[in-house]
Amino acid sequence: MNCLITGGAGFVGSHLCERLLEDMHRVICVDNLFTGSKDNINHLLSNKNFVFINHDIITPLFLDEPIDQIYNLACPASPIHYQQNPVRTIKANTIGVINMLGLARAHKARILQASTSEVYGDPEITPQKESYRGNVNTVGPRACYVEGKRCAETLFFDYKRMHGMEIKVIRIFNTYGPRMAFNDGRVVSNFILQALRGEDITIYGDGRQTRSFGYVDDLVNGMIKMMNSPADFTGPVNIGNPGEYTIKELAEKVIKLTNSKSKLVYKPLPEDDPKQRCPDISLASEKLGWEPKINVDEGLQKTIENFRFRLKQ
Repeated sequence: MNCLITGGAGFVGSHLCERLLEDMHRVICVDNLFTGSKDNINHLLSNKNFVFINHDIITPLFLDEPIDQIYNLACPASPIHYQQNPVRTIKANTIGVINMLGLARAHKARILQASTSEVYGDPEITPQKESYRGNVNTVGPRACYVEGKRCAETLFFDYKRMHGMEIKVIRIFNTYGPRMAFNDGRVVSNFILQALRGEDITIYGDGRQTRSFGYVDDLVNGMIKMMNSPADFTGPVNIGNPGEYTIKELAEKVIKLTNSKSKLVYKPLPEDDPKQRCPDISLASEKLGWEPKINVDEGLQKTIENFRFRLKQ
C-alpha cells in the first residue's frame, strides 16, 4: 500500500515510517521540519520505497500517485513548541486537517487522526474513558493545542457524515522513547537529560500529579491496528499505557536508572497543567486486541541508552 504520513520526520512519525517500511509498504513522509528533524529519517532516505516531501500541511498538498492510507500526525505536540506560535498550531489542526481530509477524499484513502489525551483537559474522573467530554479551559495558554485537536476530531466526523469517508481517530497519551527531541520540554526528556548531565531535576508543582507513560513502539502498534481495523470502527480510541505514576516517582526512576546524583528541585506548576492523566484502554483491548507490551522501566532504559549515545555524538 501507499501510505502518507504527515509529521513523518517527528519523534513518533519517524518510528511509524520505519515500521511501515518494514511491513513492505511505500511511505511518503511529509514534514515541514518545525519540530521534526531530517536526523530522524536519514537512515530511511536510501530506501526505494521511501519519499520525503518538505511541506507544511497548512498549504494544500497535491500528489499524482495514488494514496491508500494517510496518518495525520502533523502538529507540534509539546507545550514549549505549540505555544511558540499558537495561531499556527490552531491552523495546523483546522486548515491543515481540512487539507488532509480533502486529499484523502480525492484519493478515496482511509485517514487516521492522531488526536490527544489533552482533549480531556484537567480531568475530573480517572481513568479517562472515550465517553468523557473533558474539563477544559478554552482561553488558557494550552487551548491552541487542546481546542485545535478537539476541532480536528469534529472535522473528521463531519467529513465522514458528509462524504462517507473512512476515518480513524486515536487519542494518544504521554509517549516516550528514542529520538525524542532534547528541547521539547516534555517531562521524560527533561528528566533524562538533567540526570545524564548531573543537573538538578526540575519538578513543576509538588510532584504528586500523575501521568501514564507509553513506549513509542506500543503506540505505533496501536496506530497500525487502528488504521487496519474494520471500517465501522472509527474511534475515538485511547492509546496509552494505563500504568499511572506520580511525576516524583518518574524522577526517582530516572535517577536510579541513570545512576545519577541529581537532586530534585521544585518550581510552580504551569497554568492548566492537568493533575491526573491515565487512559482507560478497555475499548482498544476489545476492538483492536491491543495493549502495551513495554513496561516503564524497560522503556526508560532504552530511551536513556539512546539519549546517552546522542549526547556523546
